[in-house]
Amino acid sequence: MNRTTQSLIAVVVVLGAVTGYAASSGPDGTGDDGAKAAARLPVERTSLLCPVPSASDLAETSYTAFTPRSSGTEGTGKAELLPVSKALTDAAKAEDKKKVKPFLTQKKPGEPVAGDASGGDSPALIGTADGGFAPGWSVQQTTTYAVGSGRGVQGTNCTAPDTDFWFPAASTAKDRSDYIHLTNPDDSAAVVDVQLFGPNGVVKAEVGEAIQVQPHSSVPVLLSTLTGKPYTNLTMHVTARSGRVAAHVQSSDEKLGGDWLPPAAAPASSLVLPGIPKDATSVRLVAFTPGSDDADLKVQLASPNGSITPAGHENLHVKSGMTAAVDLGDVTKGEPGSLILTPTDTAVPVVAGLRVTRGKGSKQETAFIPAADAVGTRATVADNRAKGSTLSLVAPGKSAKVKVTASAGTEGGSPASKTYTVKGGTTLEIADPPVPEGLKGTYALTVESVSGGEVYGSRMLALPEDGIPMFTVQTLPDDRGTVEVPAAQRDLSVLQK
Repeated sequence: MNRTTQSLIAVVVVLGAVTGYAASSGPDGTGDDGAKAAARLPVERTSLLCPVPSASDLAETSYTAFTPRSSGTEGTGKAELLPVSKALTDAAKAEDKKKVKPFLTQKKPGEPVAGDASGGDSPALIGTADGGFAPGWSVQQTTTYAVGSGRGVQGTNCTAPDTDFWFPAASTAKDRSDYIHLTNPDDSAAVVDVQLFGPNGVVKAEVGEAIQVQPHSSVPVLLSTLTGKPYTNLTMHVTARSGRVAAHVQSSDEKLGGDWLPPAAAPASSLVLPGIPKDATSVRLVAFTPGSDDADLKVQLASPNGSITPAGHENLHVKSGMTAAVDLGDVTKGEPGSLILTPTDTAVPVVAGLRVTRGKGSKQETAFIPAADAVGTRATVADNRAKGSTLSLVAPGKSAKVKVTASAGTEGGSPASKTYTVKGGTTLEIADPPVPEGLKGTYALTVESVSGGEVYGSRMLALPEDGIPMFTVQTLPDDRGTVEVPAAQRDLSVLQK
């Protein structure tokens, strides 16, 4: 028997096993070879990574994890956060999970769980959720400290590992200390490139190439070490040559506080940056186009009463491969709003982000709002308090109806929900979102699309202290709790081609 014949038999056996597994039966038990539409099923596993929260001994960090209840999921499974450490790798190799104590374990979908850490020795965390805990699993990391560079509230959603990230609004200015945290959850090393783009194009930085991130480890890189001179406005592109990582940028300013700079939505010709606070004293827009063509964008502000054009900033020209920045000042004029960027002519993919400042003088605090993905079917943000949470929802096209649900509290309370209508071309600020009845602890907010057009959203968590309007903003992208699974059927004719 020759090698070709053996290979063909092997292919037939494998395909027979696959098609036998994928084929479905009708109610009467007979095979159904007809074409079927793809089904949306709950995901079975979710991975999230949380960066090292702070190097300050005065830092106080809280974590809140939550999985919304989903239909069609099994009751089994687990969700836990473990410290990134050598012990984790050793335990994985030895297949002895008892060697590693989880930092946080969620006990039941629909009920959030919280944990705390103090000081500057807290590690990065690797989280996994499977079974009924996987669909929509969300973790929020919130750090506060009152003094020092970056003082204020620094919050971030723990994110899934990936291979490509964009960070417009990064900086290596004199007063800024921006770190990119690269966390590798896997058993093999990752190799990562960090590329910076300034107002004149690419910033040459050989030390940003081929950064090694060892298995189950986290590497911080100070952006100013990658440049020969300071840049006020930068766009950073992080790509993994091999492996995958989670990438988070922590930005600290000597005078203006700081926050985590989230990755922006993938390059697109139209972008939505949701939830500029109504009391923002300064807003800076940073944009970048990675392609070979320049981009000309129409700038609009979706206010509570409709879309308006900021005076003096009707359009933005973004040169190919160069970072463009424009200061919009107090663009909201005392009303909440969202920025909408659309092409004036030719559609050119762009990434964008906002740096938002609240307060005045020595009492200023900063947060970042990247271009966001739509809420989609469902989005969740954890770590909400009895006071201080503000939801902003914007419908750039058609009007939309959404349902907002407050989970139970981490220490008690009953869920509550309310339905809202977001008029097309407007931003709806919900200053008093639903709160669990009898709330104890923190809770999660889940936004679900009910009908109408696309909705984008963000949540501002305000924790003022000593006259400083400390705050952080997290966007609300679709939680990807379901995945499209195409139907399969037998087709052995492929062996004849």
